[in-house]
Amino acid sequence: MAFENAAFTATLTAAAGDDPALLSELRGAFRESLAQQIDLLHRSRCDGNWLVAAQRIKGLAASFHADELIVLAQSAIDAAPGDPVALRGLDRFLTEFDRVTPD
Repeated sequence: MAFENAAFTATLTAAAGDDPALLSELRGAFRESLAQQIDLLHRSRCDGNWLVAAQRIKGLAASFHADELIVLAQSAIDAAPGDPVALRGLDRFLTEFDRVTPD
């Protein structure tokens, strides 16, 4: 799954305007928050912790209009804690996100 960044980029550009430093900062904050929540999912051992982390990912994705991530987060919400398919999908998304350089 390749990271589809059109809506995400448009959202960041609208928020940052013509400030490339702010654009970079917002992108970094998104990435850091996503990585932290994915890490929490990997370490979750109960339904509650898993659900909270997955819901936070979905909220983050919705805030930035990252539609692919919304779908992946919903899959994690619907899955059991530690579900390897859900974790692999989110890990793959983060890896692809890291590969995409901002325009």
